[in-house]
Amino acid sequence: MDLRNKDSSSEDVLSVVIIGNGPSGICISYLLSGYTPYLSPEGFHPNPVLHRKLAENSHLSLFEQDLEYLCEGVEGRSSNPVAVLFDSLLLPDSDFGLNYTSPLLWRHEPERAIPHLVLGKGPPGGAWHAMEGSMLTLSLANWMELPGLKLKDWMRDKRRSVRNDRATPTEIASYYQHYVSQMGLEGRFACGTTVTSLQRVALGPGRSGWRVEGVQRRADTMMDLPFSVQAENVVLATGTHDIPARLGIEGETLPFVCHSFWELEAAILSGRLGRASEPVLVVGAGLTAADAVLAAHHLNTPVYHAFRRSVSDPALIFNQLPKLLYPEYHKVHQMMSQQQYQPGDAESEPGAQSVPLPGGGDNVARYLGYLSFPKHRVVAFKPGGKCVLEGEEGHQMALCVSMALVLIGSHPDLGFAPEQGRALGLEPGEPISCRRNPIDVNPYTYECVQEPGLYAMGPLVGENFVRFLKGGALAIACDLARKRRSLPDRATAESSAYHLLSHQLSNCSLVCVEGGQGQSVKERLERREMGKVE
Repeated sequence: MDLRNKDSSSEDVLSVVIIGNGPSGICISYLLSGYTPYLSPEGFHPNPVLHRKLAENSHLSLFEQDLEYLCEGVEGRSSNPVAVLFDSLLLPDSDFGLNYTSPLLWRHEPERAIPHLVLGKGPPGGAWHAMEGSMLTLSLANWMELPGLKLKDWMRDKRRSVRNDRATPTEIASYYQHYVSQMGLEGRFACGTTVTSLQRVALGPGRSGWRVEGVQRRADTMMDLPFSVQAENVVLATGTHDIPARLGIEGETLPFVCHSFWELEAAILSGRLGRASEPVLVVGAGLTAADAVLAAHHLNTPVYHAFRRSVSDPALIFNQLPKLLYPEYHKVHQMMSQQQYQPGDAESEPGAQSVPLPGGGDNVARYLGYLSFPKHRVVAFKPGGKCVLEGEEGHQMALCVSMALVLIGSHPDLGFAPEQGRALGLEPGEPISCRRNPIDVNPYTYECVQEPGLYAMGPLVGENFVRFLKGGALAIACDLARKRRSLPDRATAESSAYHLLSHQLSNCSLVCVEGGQGQSVKERLERREMGKVE
């Protein structure tokens, strides 16, 4: 979809603009496009209390039910109650390895559709298109799927197999892109867009909403053209992979210091790293850091691995993963545990330039060319590839490396929001962080506590796993449907999906450039209403 010539002078107001086209944005678009969940007449949920509650109003869709009431007593691996509820309805008792059929029945009811626009920098799927292609996902394959299209069925149709019940990021990205097409959502997505400003504006007497401004890169001319749209509600679904986290120490901008896995991959592909290279320093104890250790170790490139936690710390992600499902990460955890640096291995003054790595002559070394530094932090980077580490007792050493990879997480890019979104967090004034300071939302609507009409979901509210972010989409869709029901005049005006969207988008010149042969959204919707488009 092109946002061609769309400027702020237009009086059109969309119901919803969604910023972010990853799985969060895709899922909320699906629910706002008329796809409606009901309790199936044959449906059964293994939780008898939840099943009884659902059966009390089985004639009502999930959008019309009391989510807070349904959430009572439902437990799961998320702190957000609606996330646990929807996960339990889509994948009952999956945490126990059971394969119950979902009790939900999905109906497409176009009259329920709420006009919306999804903005994203790349193709549908978001950051999944930028992830390393051969690594397996952390989550089980069915946890990655979205409502209405089983991932395993899609992969079977593509003649692909799921390894160890897990898929690669490339497969997941392709699935999400196909999902948008399969569910007929393309007309809602404006890809190649970068949002630069989000401001609250007056929409009329007693009404306020949002103005979203940015640029869209045209595929035909590769030019960035400005756009501006107004909306009653905005959903923040940007994820948290935009800005790599930094240590904030001396020398972090030196050319040998990198902050993404892809820079390691580029060095490998260019031949700059190999068995004869100086060691690579990997900083961090998350899954991306583990992927970097595996990639370098696979090439027999020596690896130093520094992290601040103890190997046995329960909060360490490796201590939370089943060994049978995640053998590659269990291997990294073994490396971290079995080949640790001992203070006697090197000189204590910062002038020391190397620490002996386990080699072929070391009878006890199981993983050659690897050495971990638990409970250590990097205090400085120096020219010439030197990294100064400090242990918890204040012991320092300098390592000589070919590359330092700082892989300690990432932060969302909310630079388009007022104060970079800092006023929205649980700790106002502090940067938004998935773990430390998520956006403060109502747990049953996901509407921001500080800003009515502004919603947030996914990693921005602490949900890193696709299986749980779907609950945020349900909560938002339910609240938007409630708002719509509270305005009967508007509901009457929106009785026809075509007339509704024609009113909202007629002057936006939104053109579908992929698969639409240049037709405007208005034209495509008109044909769809007449039964000429599936």
